[in-house]
This record gives sequence, structure tokens and C-alpha cells, in this order.
Amino acid sequence: MKKIVAQLFIALDGVVEAPDQWHFPYFNEEMGAAVNASLGPAGTLLFGRRTYDSFAGAWPGREQAGGEDAPFAKALGDARKIVVSNRRLAFTWRNSEQLSGDLVEAVHALKNEPGDGVIGMSGSVSVVRQLLAAGLVDELHLLVHPIAVRKGMRLFDEGEAVIPLTLISSETFKTGVLNLVYAPAKPARSATPASAQEILLAP
Repeated sequence: MKKIVAQLFIALDGVVEAPDQWHFPYFNEEMGAAVNASLGPAGTLLFGRRTYDSFAGAWPGREQAGGEDAPFAKALGDARKIVVSNRRLAFTWRNSEQLSGDLVEAVHALKNEPGDGVIGMSGSVSVVRQLLAAGLVDELHLLVHPIAVRKGMRLFDEGEAVIPLTLISSETFKTGVLNLVYAPAKPARSATPASAQEILLAP
């Protein structure tokens, strides 16, 4: 079965919106290596439409320019790219297609296609939210920037169900950015009778 690896730039206060406005001062070789480690092995990339449009507007040109990031740009171009959108899309970036049908059902089927491998995600917050809630994200990579943006969309909005995660690795970059990798965790069982901690915290 394929696994989904989702990576996000996130501020200390949970904001993930418009990272182009606050992310770049913290970009260095360590972060570049972390991004490449997450997306590089992915034979398939899953995008929301706005994130796809951002990538498609930048990376084909970088591949053609032949600069330092041209090999990474080529790898993105060669990967299968699947875009989630409610409207019909037309594509100019090679190997791009639109996801058909219900998101959760279609991604579940995608994970169960023959072979192993990684389905990579970058940004695409609304899609990541839905897949996290459905238990379909196998690894959540958060690059936590030491800045409080104080406005904009946050990764986790209000909802009914909790999403338990377990930390599987952590790294601190020279810039102060934390590279945190989480995997799904089983919900903690309620202690019965009341735990010692509950008794101590009781009013």
C-alpha cells in the first residue's frame, strides 16, 4: 500500500496561509534538504487547486532555466500530479490529472493501487485537513517557523473529532525552525475511575 506524506510550512501560532509572506527568511540548506526528503521520493503528488497553480506557475520555468534547482523541478514534472478541485481543469504541466469522485474514497483507492511508494503533499491545507480527519495521512511533516503571524488560516480548525498524533522524529535547524514528523496515534482511553492527575486538578 502507498503512504501519504504531507508537508506544511507552519507558523508558531498554527498559521499555514500565505507562507510566501513569512517563510523565506528562514529558508536554508537544512530546510531545502527536508523538503527534498519529503517530496523527492514521491512518485505521485496530490494537490489542492491553488497549491497546484502555484507550483505549475513556477517549477516548469525553473526546470527550463537549468539552474541549481532544475533537477528538483524535473522530478516534480516527471511525477504523477493529481489535483483536487470542484471545477473542471485544463492542464499544461505534464503528467497532471484531476481527481475524480469523492475525495476520501478516491484517495483511499489511490493508496491501494498496485505497488508501494509515496504520495507526497505540499501545502493544500483544506485537502490535508480532510485526509487527516479520515485517517488517510500516514506522515505529517510540519516545518514550524519561530514566528507568530497572527492572522490567516490555521492548520486545525474547530471540529467535533480529535486527531491524535504521535511524534516520530524532530530536528532543530540553525534558523530555529523545527522539523517535526508525526504519524497517526490511537486515541487515549479515558481512565476509570478518575486518574490521580484528574483528582489533583479538581477544583
